[in-house]
This record gives sequence, C-alpha cells and structure tokens, in this order.
Amino acid sequence: MANIIPFKGLRPSKELAPEVATLPYDVVSVTEAREFRKYPHNFYHVTRSEIDLPEGVDVHSQQVYDKANENFDCMVEEGILIQDNDPCYYIYELVMDGRSQTGLVCGSSIDDYNNGIIKKHEFTRPEKEQDRINHIITTGAQTGVVFMAYNDTESVQNIIDAWKRDHEAVNDFVAEDGIRHKLWVVDDYAKVAAITRNFASDVPCTYIADGHHRAASAAKVCKEMRDNGYSVDGNEAFNYFITCIFPASQCRIMDYNRVAKDLNGMTAAALLQKLEADFEITRVGAEAVKPGEIHEFGMYLDGAWYRLTARPGTYTTDPIGILDVTILQNNVLSKLLNINDPRTDKRVDFVGGIRGMGALKQRVDSGDMAVAFSLYPVSIQQLFDIADSGNVMPPKSTWFEPKLRDGLVVYMI
Repeated sequence: MANIIPFKGLRPSKELAPEVATLPYDVVSVTEAREFRKYPHNFYHVTRSEIDLPEGVDVHSQQVYDKANENFDCMVEEGILIQDNDPCYYIYELVMDGRSQTGLVCGSSIDDYNNGIIKKHEFTRPEKEQDRINHIITTGAQTGVVFMAYNDTESVQNIIDAWKRDHEAVNDFVAEDGIRHKLWVVDDYAKVAAITRNFASDVPCTYIADGHHRAASAAKVCKEMRDNGYSVDGNEAFNYFITCIFPASQCRIMDYNRVAKDLNGMTAAALLQKLEADFEITRVGAEAVKPGEIHEFGMYLDGAWYRLTARPGTYTTDPIGILDVTILQNNVLSKLLNINDPRTDKRVDFVGGIRGMGALKQRVDSGDMAVAFSLYPVSIQQLFDIADSGNVMPPKSTWFEPKLRDGLVVYMI
C-alpha cells in the first residue's frame, strides 16, 4: 500500500507566490529562463541558477549548483520562502481551459519506489539523474515536484473535496500562460492522519506520470545517505521525495507529435506510395488533421495534410504494441525513414501537443523538417497498463498539461 507523509514545506507568501512559481526546470531552455532573471524572487534563480552566471558556463558545473544553494539560502533568509511549523499536506488545484485537476502534495516513500509500489514507465538517463543529484545534495532540498497518479479512491477524494469547500486557498493566481494555480494547506492533525491512513489502506500503488529523473535522483541521494550512516530509523526526510498525486480520472495526457528532417532519399510521392501498404490514406489538404481516435494519424507533407489510418496487422494488442507511437515508429519512422532509435537520432524531433498543429506545419514549411506526424494521445489507462506490466513506454510518448509549478512548495531533506 502507498506510504505517504506530511512535511514542513517551504512556501512563498500569497503576495509573492505568482512571482516565485516557475515551470519545471526541464521544460524551459536557458535562454527562456534568462528572461526571468530580472525578477529577484523567481524560482529559476534556484532551479536554473546558471541564469545568474556568465553565458556559456557549463550548466553541470559545481559553480552552478553552488549558485543555486546561495540563491536558495537568500530566499529563505529574506523571508521569500517560509517553512511551516508543523507537518502538513498540501492540496494543489490547476485549472486549464475551464478544466480542473486536484492533487495532493506529499512525501512519497523511497522504499515504495525501490519496491515497485510506485510504478514507472520510462527509462532515465544517467547524466540527467546526476544533475538533480548534485542539485539536491548541494541545496539540501528537493525543489521539483514529481507528478504522480493513482486509481480514484473515494475515501481520499472526500477529504480533499471537503477541505477545499471549507477552507480558503493560501495561494490563488493565474500564471502568464493562463493556467490558474490554487494551493490549500491541510494542517489539521486529524485530517492529516486520515489522509495518511486512507492512502495506506485504499491506494495499492501509485504511478509516476512525469518526473522520472527527479524521482530516480531522490532515490539515489537516499541510498548515498543511508550508505553513509545518516539513516537511523528510516523516517528521516531523505527517505521520501516530494510528489503531487492526482486521481487518474482528472489527469490529462496530450499528444506528443513527431517531425522528421528528411524522407530518407524518397520523394513525397514515393513516401505516399510506400505508406499505402500499412495505412489507408486520405488527402485532406489545407485543414490540419488532429487525430480523433486511436490508430489514426495526421501527416503534413509537401504543403498538404493527410489522414492515415493504420491497417489491421500493423500492430499487436500487447500494452506496448498497441500504442500509436509504436505503430508510427515501427511502420514509418523505422521501416521507411530509417530512424531506428528516436532517443538518439538527430533526424527526428518531438513537438508537444500544447503547441498545436500549427507548430508542425511551421516546422515543415520553414524547411527545417520534411514531414510531420500528429498522433492521438496516450490514455492514462494505457500508461497504467504498461507500468503494471513492468515495461517502459517508447520515448516521448506522453505530454502532460498543465504543468506543476516549482517553488510553491519545497521539500527539505
């Protein structure tokens, strides 16, 4: 059963929260983060501290992590971030395009992560893990929240709904991207205990949706501290990592689309001819094709949109084989375009659905890419099925929106 804990979070005041809160460190470039350097309270000074150092600095140098620690200490000393006196849970609601989702910010057990109670669906890269390990060790804090999900359970949801109804949010603001963020502090001992108890009894497992590198890094920091004798009873803060856990019914996965740099020596007409073996093809023309069901794809090629429908026999029914990203990879990218490893091949790029169909068209019309493919989003149940089977999803399969904001709650280890 899922083991979660409340904790004494570091939080900004209601007035400063809109300026402090930032998108996750790994969804913005250094250039994008530097645009916020002029805001002294912005959390990029901690999560992307290279913005305060000369351009060209190695973002993985100890100098960057030391700067993050310096900036973080200043935010605490100046009262920009204030720690709660007692362990609390935090309810976090995000509203995008009129649709809301509400999660619980808590500490999740590293032992659950190691023992498979927290389920994963992605591989991690050692260099990205090491970056966050260095950041956690140097700052003594987990500054990025891991986005997780669980199968809906009424016992937990009833407590969360009642708390939202009966208490005022401590933070309520609309960010520059139009997403509304609301945060409640659950500081009543009985309610905190009830949430912990109900998770332990009613939630058999949780699933990482977004943040695999943050979770893996926290687990390795925990192991290092245990190996060095810092753990006495397993209840120390570093035995947990900060998560926000949402009911599955409220999670939204957007499409994660592909663009390819060339046609592997073929003309557009030749590619269309070869595609007919595995897909039914309809030329749509100028109107963008956003797939409306599984196994349907949009393709933008040579100034026109096409609808592709996978023929029977082009996919299997196992949790991986049935995914549209697998169908596209096996029958188009690998088979026809010779893009065999999308993790490393520089001839393919990925475009999150939040950018819209226009971004795909623009990449091709500009000459940067030769062809674009739009996909139907993976479902949260497909993600759960793959995680339950012990498999991992193909790279760049899921794009979750809205994104959690860093800096609203920080977890000290």
